[in-house]
Amino acid sequence: MARKQVFKVAKELGYSAGEFLEQLNELGIEKSGNFAVLEDEEYDLVMEMFGNDEESPKAEPTPKKSQETAEPAAEAESSDEAATATATAPEPQPATADVDEPEKTEEAPAQGTKAKTGEPRPPIVAVLGHVDHGKTTILDKIRKTHVTEGEAGGITQTIGAYQAEHNGQKITFIDTPGHRAFTGMRARGAQVTDIVILVVAADDGIMEQTREAINHARQAGVPMIVAINKVDKPNADVNKVMQDLTQENLLPEDYGGDTITVQMAALKGEGIDDLLDMISLVAEMEELRADPTADLAGVVIESHIDPFRGPLATVIVKEGTLRERDIVVAGMAQGRVKALLDDQGNRLQDAGPGTPVQIMGLSDAPQVGIGLERVKKGSEAKKIAEGREQEARQQRLQRKERTWDDILAEAAKTQGKVTLILKADTIGGLEAVEGEIAQQEIDEVDLEIIHKGVGDINESDVLLAASSEDDVSIVGFQVDIDKKARDMAEHEGITARNYDIIYELADDVRKALRGLMEPEFKEVKLGEAEVRETFGIPKVGTVAGCFVRDGRVTRDAQVRVTRDGRKIHEGPIANLKRFQQDAREVGKDKECGIRIQGFDEVEVGDVLEIYALEEVERL
Repeated sequence: MARKQVFKVAKELGYSAGEFLEQLNELGIEKSGNFAVLEDEEYDLVMEMFGNDEESPKAEPTPKKSQETAEPAAEAESSDEAATATATAPEPQPATADVDEPEKTEEAPAQGTKAKTGEPRPPIVAVLGHVDHGKTTILDKIRKTHVTEGEAGGITQTIGAYQAEHNGQKITFIDTPGHRAFTGMRARGAQVTDIVILVVAADDGIMEQTREAINHARQAGVPMIVAINKVDKPNADVNKVMQDLTQENLLPEDYGGDTITVQMAALKGEGIDDLLDMISLVAEMEELRADPTADLAGVVIESHIDPFRGPLATVIVKEGTLRERDIVVAGMAQGRVKALLDDQGNRLQDAGPGTPVQIMGLSDAPQVGIGLERVKKGSEAKKIAEGREQEARQQRLQRKERTWDDILAEAAKTQGKVTLILKADTIGGLEAVEGEIAQQEIDEVDLEIIHKGVGDINESDVLLAASSEDDVSIVGFQVDIDKKARDMAEHEGITARNYDIIYELADDVRKALRGLMEPEFKEVKLGEAEVRETFGIPKVGTVAGCFVRDGRVTRDAQVRVTRDGRKIHEGPIANLKRFQQDAREVGKDKECGIRIQGFDEVEVGDVLEIYALEEVERL
């Protein structure tokens, strides 16, 4: 008999994956995750304990306890037997009550962006990875095999997202190119994606864009499923991919970790159902829910202006229900919904949570990642949109020019660390920059690099910086900043700078770190004075008439008062006079008047040690 994975056996028995894994652990069958394999002996033990025959495990998917309860009623042949069955029927109620208890946890406060109340909703999935590793092929295969053709004859409409169906469950896929939608939404505070599919070609391994995708998903904090594609290629090396994943801190379940991997040959359609199984399983464990009766909340994932139909925006509904004729606002765009279209071109009357839909009727094409909300009146929508436009205009006008040093230092002081994205022209250049920056690190300062890569600074880098919770600066070494990235950085308020000399880069980072460090001072002796007379001045305090025995006394210096060799007081000089005039400095063998801040108990014969505090250069 072929070995079976944990989640498949759970499905046969009618258990949720998480619940079944707990049951296995209680039986002493320890498995690292839902995709671990049950050996033949373990499978036999499970089937014996949970009550299904091995030859027909799917004949009765309900738990064994339900079968035992049902059999006596079915076998009853007399009224007495029926009464007995009826009388014994309530006995399982305590177990039912126990099962119902976990429902209380669904009413707990939501964590992150996942609602734990309401109705189950489709998971929203983004597919990321390196170019030519098969992202588009996977999406196309899912669309062709798991999307029901609609009234428009199955003609695909490019709206940026679509819904597939697998085993009766809907799954929403975002199919906009690259990381644009995924990170653009996060850059504006909208966490839309629930699951990320990371596509890695088995014949190519982890590449630069793959690492970039990993960093984007990691910043978003969403679960990842790794689709190892092209396993049918002659030079495919799945083990190498697995090892590469561990180098990126993604330990596969086969290696005892918790990173889900699925082997695929998408061009042949192999592994598609396995991938959808994994998506369904992760969605089940994430407990994705939303309330279709709540206030409308949606997120724009794509938009453009059609020459014939005007501004179009694709929205995924997060909460509530979007309907035709609703008056909506999305950023600086607003209007009444004239039509709702799905990815098959079908016109919809409404769209509930998790549903992607294209909107006609907006005044303009809103930005990707902007939230969508419903208002009651058109005048209210216009007022909100105009207010946002005016606010954006004022922010652009108020944006003042700052030096790179100012920007880095400000980031260090406001957030307690310096956060960077590094780009270089070559691997060697990137390693050199990393090494130079690493030399600037000290224990007191947190220096974080959230992404590094080879190539010019591009839109994806700017979006990643904009989506981070911290203020992120982009640093390039001997690379260019393309025009779109430069314009986007200016619009998003992201700072980016390119260096040709590595030591200038390191010097700027060092200055920023110094701005964050706790200052360290050393004492520098300036001089020494003897108190020969004291003068009490009303409303001022005591002034010490002194003779400078050595060095000098300065107005901004510190003073240590000693009497008979013991320190009496230490503090700053409040005032320094030469005869009746204020003085900035008094030299050796001259007389002066010194008033010590916060200390009037000075006496004749006291010795004043004069010194300054100088900050120590720490980098």
